[in-house]
Amino acid sequence: MRLISNHELLKRSDSELSALFCTVSKGLVRTRRESPERRNALASLENISRARAVRMACGP
Repeated sequence: MRLISNHELLKRSDSELSALFCTVSKGLVRTRRESPERRNALASLENISRARAVRMACGP
């Protein structure tokens, strides 16, 4: 699993961010503890959550 950057997330719609969060979450459970894939998944989820929070704070 690769890291999804904040820059990539700027181009995504709200529904795409939600779908991506779900996809990465499902991928996370298939990773081994302390593996690079797991770290990337966790960091990607954090980035997605942050992007969603920023959009909610800024409003429509």
